[in-house]
Amino acid sequence: MTSKLDQNRENVIAFYEMMFNDCEPEKAIEQFAGSQYIQHNPHVKDGKQGFIEYFQRMAKEYPGKSVTVVRSVTEGDFVVLHCHQVWPGGLEYAGIDIFRLDNDGKIIEHWDVLQTLPTDSKNENGMF
Repeated sequence: MTSKLDQNRENVIAFYEMMFNDCEPEKAIEQFAGSQYIQHNPHVKDGKQGFIEYFQRMAKEYPGKSVTVVRSVTEGDFVVLHCHQVWPGGLEYAGIDIFRLDNDGKIIEHWDVLQTLPTDSKNENGMF
């Protein structure tokens, strides 16, 4: 039997890949979001509809964008994803997305931070 933490991680990764890679934000919200969706990214309107509109626009403006989940961390009702985003035009980012889930394993809150991958580094450790 899958633990609640494992199920939360699976739900968040499926949500993230569906909205970002599959370009189906409406389907992702329907399947994986709870009754509310609180957004902390200042570029995205709060709520489910704001999320859907933002990622529908991103799919049109940036066809071919992709994300790879490099690692995940779960604790209580939180799942954190460390991701590699690749956007058209050679833009690449290291991203951290933090999701809070309700008792039913549905996503109800999101925070994120992005960092452009550097062209040079003072160390050889890489971003991932």
